[in-house]
Amino acid sequence: MRAVVLGLCTAMVLIVRVADAQMPLPAAKPPDGATLFKQQCAVCHTTNLSEPVRQGPPLVKIVGRPAGKVEGFHYSDGLAKADFAWDEAKLDAWLANPQAVIPGVVMAYRQAKPETRSAIIAYLKELN
Repeated sequence: MRAVVLGLCTAMVLIVRVADAQMPLPAAKPPDGATLFKQQCAVCHTTNLSEPVRQGPPLVKIVGRPAGKVEGFHYSDGLAKADFAWDEAKLDAWLANPQAVIPGVVMAYRQAKPETRSAIIAYLKELN
């Protein structure tokens, strides 16, 4: 009987030590820009001209394009009068706070996380 109890105690110690020695799980990989775009932007925007226009203009070839100038899309007055082209810095500012870039615009989306904005912008650049 004593041998059985000793064997059980040894087995329990081994199980606890094995559990302590488990390797930590790798850090979760953040979603890529395409996934983030699909989750956060695709409700209002498309990435190609063959899809029907949604609430916002299509964003294919947005980098380098003059703001407020997609043929056939009805922009707010502020965007229609905008006098700049979209670059990474302007897109970053826009995604962080559109109303700070052009007061009175109707885009309600704001993204506080710089890494999320960066991933979405990188994805949009790939579409150029």
